[in-house]
Amino acid sequence: MYKTKAYSVAGATSAFAGTTIPRRDPTATDVQIEILFCGICHSDLHQARNEWVDVMPTVYPLVPGHEIVGRVTKVGSSVTKFKPGDLAAVGCMVDSDGTCSECRAGLEHFCPNLILTYNFPDKHLGGVTYGGYSESIVVDQRFVLRVPSNLNLAGAAPLLCAGITTYSPLRQHGVTKGKKVGVVGLGGLGHMGVKLAHALGGHVVVFTTSPKKKEDALRLGADEVVVSRNADEMQKHVESFDFILDTVSAEHDIEALINLLRREGNLTLVGAPPKPFAISAFGLIMRRRGISGSNIGSIAETQEMLDFCGKHNITSDVEVIPMQKVNEAYERLLRSDVKYRFSIDMASLKSA
Repeated sequence: MYKTKAYSVAGATSAFAGTTIPRRDPTATDVQIEILFCGICHSDLHQARNEWVDVMPTVYPLVPGHEIVGRVTKVGSSVTKFKPGDLAAVGCMVDSDGTCSECRAGLEHFCPNLILTYNFPDKHLGGVTYGGYSESIVVDQRFVLRVPSNLNLAGAAPLLCAGITTYSPLRQHGVTKGKKVGVVGLGGLGHMGVKLAHALGGHVVVFTTSPKKKEDALRLGADEVVVSRNADEMQKHVESFDFILDTVSAEHDIEALINLLRREGNLTLVGAPPKPFAISAFGLIMRRRGISGSNIGSIAETQEMLDFCGKHNITSDVEVIPMQKVNEAYERLLRSDVKYRFSIDMASLKSA
């Protein structure tokens, strides 16, 4: 075991502060990574403030961070996929049982015994896992990913959550050239959905409540922008979409979106509004439309996403901050005052 610098929060109303945390020495199958950049996900804020107490109560002290990019510093004796000096990444999960039907199918993100990158039981050291707001991390090679060398590392970090969360449903629902794709919301998830859907060849239409976002949506790769509060603009697109990716976590009119789907079209939710939706069955039945949800993706699919992003030079639009500004970043995140993700430069932790 060794100690490494980190930033943690001691309670739901506490500010982040510098600390040291334990990490295990690499076992035979482990990879030790010096963390270079770590993205800030909105779920980090939910966890830090214990807002998911009913489903995923926070254990304090909490060290968040599951959008991790770094460089390999040490590998275990049985590691074959990585060597010191390699660029590497870690996303939302760091272990699974490896034996259940989901793991055997290569879908370890559905494993009933999945271990997330932070705030989950740590079978090696006891307590809970600590995330990427730290100098280094040790992870089994099965859950470590390769980062294409051409990608900007600060912008690549959010791909480990925002990237795979949007890429997976786009791929699962066959978005390709000739498909008409809607992206609802233009935030951290939505802006990645636009970039990826465009690169996959789709005709991309962004739905936003803010006319001010039109220029940026077009810059990111949208072909059209619809102000969803404008009934006439919405009416023009009725029954025309093959697929709609809904990234919004606030309450909104999902019925209006369902009516935009063509026969057998699908609407997939990746945002999580706090209240249940009221949906008319007829809007689904009469056109055999579907509504579904999606979270992240498997390790194999996440690697596929990273390789795709490398091929198309896709990264997240980020504002790079030092670790010492994480409290300010959280306050700004609450106000949606970022385009479109924060990425922490972990070199700043050395002076913390």
